[in-house]
Amino acid sequence: MGRLFGTDGVRGVANADLTAEMALGLSVAAAHVLAEAGTFEGHRPTAVVGRDPRASGEFLEAAVVAGLASAGVDVLRVGVLPTPAVAYLTGALGADLGVMLSASHNAMPDNGIKFFARGGHKLPDDLEDRIESVYEEHRTGAPWDRPTGAGVGRVRSYEQGADQYVEHLLSVLPNRLDGLKIVLDEAHGAASWVSPDAFARAGAEVITIGAEPDGLNINDGCGSTHLGLLKAAVVEHGADFGIAHDGDADRCLAVDHTGAEVDGDQILAVLALDMRERSVLRSDTVVATVMSNLGFKLALEREGIRLVQTAVGDRYVLEEMKEHGFALGGEQSGHVIILDHATTGDGTLTGLLLAARVAQSGRSLQDLASVMERLPQVLINVPDVDKSRVSTSADLAAAVAEAERELGATGRVLLRPSGTEPLVRVMVEAADIEQARSVAGRLADAVKSALG
Repeated sequence: MGRLFGTDGVRGVANADLTAEMALGLSVAAAHVLAEAGTFEGHRPTAVVGRDPRASGEFLEAAVVAGLASAGVDVLRVGVLPTPAVAYLTGALGADLGVMLSASHNAMPDNGIKFFARGGHKLPDDLEDRIESVYEEHRTGAPWDRPTGAGVGRVRSYEQGADQYVEHLLSVLPNRLDGLKIVLDEAHGAASWVSPDAFARAGAEVITIGAEPDGLNINDGCGSTHLGLLKAAVVEHGADFGIAHDGDADRCLAVDHTGAEVDGDQILAVLALDMRERSVLRSDTVVATVMSNLGFKLALEREGIRLVQTAVGDRYVLEEMKEHGFALGGEQSGHVIILDHATTGDGTLTGLLLAARVAQSGRSLQDLASVMERLPQVLINVPDVDKSRVSTSADLAAAVAEAERELGATGRVLLRPSGTEPLVRVMVEAADIEQARSVAGRLADAVKSALG
């Protein structure tokens, strides 16, 4: 698997890349590293452990719990809950560590392990590196220092975690959702129970699809990566709109009453205006990645809201928000972070706040989302090139400059080397789709010529 920790924890095919032995070993290593860092000093440590409904999550959870308890950490098993719920409970319960078993929007055979620090925040990179180093050291034979007797961790179920999380979500809503009919697609994932419960308790009439997880059907043709079923259900039931989550419910995408998609950029735009109206959009600023649609940037400029852009990845959005105290950020994919109420992307919270805006304003989601016009966007992956020379090739720089002159103020070019594959991504936006395709095609040829 190369480096174990990626941008979102450790992921791989369960029982092939990500084994029970690895899950146990990483958990023990995490306990030892946090103890070395002084996290457990002066008290008996506690961890919150949750998972999504994947079948493999059952044995991986057992391995994680065994590893933590064997290292002297008491464990609260919260069961099947969204990633943001585990992060919230880690903070709310004063736990020293949180562990979520999920591969998010990936297909069912995959799984992953994500660690949260005290407070429910992502572990710093240096601690992840240290955990990986300690895991490798002991995997190859170095013995662990193991507690015995009363020193071993105790394990118990924490069944009130789901209700505690829903109560938290309801407590931050600015208004109720009475009068709204909403279709929820839960991707047969971790929010299959808590999300419908939260929307119903907030006053909405709820219709659910994709809310019957059996361990094998997570993300299977449904959820935020497959919006077809949601679009059809919204139109069939005459609903006001629909909300789609992914397997661990840290994403939210929407569908308006006509069945048209409302993506993460549009959701951010709607929430930004709502939060500014309620005086909770600190510095009148939104954080998003460089992949956000140009129409999003133009809409915020028109509304007098500042946009700060980061590298691709919700971790970079979160880092920027935490460093400067911004309240709202996210990605086109539907990761939306509302930092006053969540330490990570929270799809259920995002959906609830979007619904609250619709209810409060009396306007349709289609009308609210029209604050921005999505410009046509063309993405071409150019494989088998030297991606390391993207920023140094004079020929490529000249081709980009020519494309930018042609597009003017209503278009945009982005060349980005892939972080995981030997390819360069060419993205072009323009007011006209044919122009975007033409410019993207020429730039892809230029990349092949200059870097091939």
